[in-house]
Amino acid sequence: MDQLRRTFLKNAGIAGAAIAAIGTGLLRPVEVLAATWNKLAFTSTNVADAMRNSNYNGATESKDILVKTPDIAENGASVPVEVISNIPATTSIAIFVEKNQTPLIADFDLSNGAEPYISTRIKMSQTSLVRIAVRAGGKVYTQAKEVKVTIGGCGG
Repeated sequence: MDQLRRTFLKNAGIAGAAIAAIGTGLLRPVEVLAATWNKLAFTSTNVADAMRNSNYNGATESKDILVKTPDIAENGASVPVEVISNIPATTSIAIFVEKNQTPLIADFDLSNGAEPYISTRIKMSQTSLVRIAVRAGGKVYTQAKEVKVTIGGCGG
């Protein structure tokens, strides 16, 4: 059997199955399966508003939040961030970059006793504090670390 014909028949079968699933209501293309988006928090233009709009206001400093970032990031488009919360009953972790145009980078909800550990890459427009906010046991905690963003690795 010709490989092109085989590929065509395979793809036609997949398309037919998808159309049948949509027709029977098993698959709804307009339904989003993601969590709701806090537009107000993610579009806030300063860190105080972003923290308030995402319910992290009134946070107290905590040494139990470990923030691992490079001291100097040579590429602000991809800065690695690792967060570990040693605070018992941690239910969410948020990342803010204070000098970004929109400071709230991410807000992670942890459920069912998930380990309070986040590892991701973020975008930073300039040298700034990376602020981590943690919600645990009905209280809010924070920790920050400065990251210097260089242009091509030539200064900060």
